[in-house]
Amino acid sequence: MSEKKYFRQQAPFRVPTTDGKLIEEHIGLASTKTAAYSVAHMVAPPHWSEPHQTPEFDEITIIVRGRKRFEVDGDVIELTAGESLLIKAGARTRYSNPFEEECEYWSICVPAFSPATVNREEETPSY
Repeated sequence: MSEKKYFRQQAPFRVPTTDGKLIEEHIGLASTKTAAYSVAHMVAPPHWSEPHQTPEFDEITIIVRGRKRFEVDGDVIELTAGESLLIKAGARTRYSNPFEEECEYWSICVPAFSPATVNREEETPSY
């Protein structure tokens, strides 16, 4: 019998988080050991944000509902449902949802997302 040319994901890997964000990786290093790309479904709660990062991978974000703010090399971009954004590897980026409603979206990374190649900056406390 030959190997199937498809994979049906019925139990995505739920990434543990401490900030209220839901991350379900359908395809990628954590869920299927796929290094070429990753696909994740995410829900960012209201008033959520991440530190700046300079990933070594391209990332495509597709907004399903709500709004999301991106800071990319000093530019501020806000997307709404039905819009998408490609951020190329090496761009200094910060993701946030400063709005009152949660934001649901999909993220595709090429190559796959990895904590070792996202290059997150340490948050500096504000006094």
